[in-house]
Amino acid sequence: MKNAIKLIAENKDKNLRMDVFINKKEKLLSRTRIKNLILKKKLKINGVISEDPSKKVLGGEEIELIIPKPEKTSLKPYNYKLNIVYEDVDLLVIDKSPGISMHPGPGNYDNTIVNALMKYCGGQLSTIGDELRPGIVHRIDKDTSGLIVVAKNNDSHEKLSEQFNKHTIKRVYQTLIWGKLRPRSGRIETLITRSSKNRQLMEVGLNKGKKAITNYKTIEIFENNNVPTFSFIECILETGRTHQIRVHMSHAGNNIFGDKKYKKRFKKFKNINEDLEKDLLKLDRQFLHAKILGFFHPKTGEEMEFSSILPQDLENILKKLRKTNQ
Repeated sequence: MKNAIKLIAENKDKNLRMDVFINKKEKLLSRTRIKNLILKKKLKINGVISEDPSKKVLGGEEIELIIPKPEKTSLKPYNYKLNIVYEDVDLLVIDKSPGISMHPGPGNYDNTIVNALMKYCGGQLSTIGDELRPGIVHRIDKDTSGLIVVAKNNDSHEKLSEQFNKHTIKRVYQTLIWGKLRPRSGRIETLITRSSKNRQLMEVGLNKGKKAITNYKTIEIFENNNVPTFSFIECILETGRTHQIRVHMSHAGNNIFGDKKYKKRFKKFKNINEDLEKDLLKLDRQFLHAKILGFFHPKTGEEMEFSSILPQDLENILKKLRKTNQ
């Protein structure tokens, strides 16, 4: 990739967004990458820096987009066994265990998936984005298990990011929620924004935020006199906002079992079996698993789909609940 893209806008380009215009002229760069570069002050219009990706083309401007050289990373390799489901020269698909963060952050800069990738790949990862997230195309929460895709080079990263941006990625999650959803299958569509009370959490926004769509279907309901009512459901994401499923389930009044951040108080049955209650409370994370991940290979265009079985800690919860239904 060259260090700078230099273009002259024509009258026929008038009124196009700046990121759209550059993307039309330079197909090797995804619109997402272009937008991020503009936000990082890498765009000059007639010699003047612009930070607005939505700025309209007037026609006749001299446009220059700087493509920075990859930064050398200071990340420490982490000797951690990754569960690799698929690998080729362009990407990795990993079945992530719960309890490990995706990338370095405050309080944990060394023991993350990214650090493990540095050990495994020897630095052969995409360099798009900041230096703390090489290869990371998308994320799942620390205490969520399941499938993620990692890019080994920038071309693969851009093409995979474009699929996420266009919502063509297939993502199916399984989760256990309190209560029952009505209807049993449906669609939740809201805006999601940063919480005004706690900046580490997200919430449904009434007038602001990004559109978030979760399709769901109920697989199994546990409802009897021995336990509170639970539902085992499947969620198919159309969008991938931060904490999307957790926020949508909490908003519906059916938060995810084991979710400590988006928990609500639920009245328990008085005659619940104490041993069963202890077993349920042993789960030290939210019951949320990224079961299916599907996408088009960034180089070959082949349609690929991967599936992950429910981890043992979550499967054990279902087994105990099923016994109460007998």
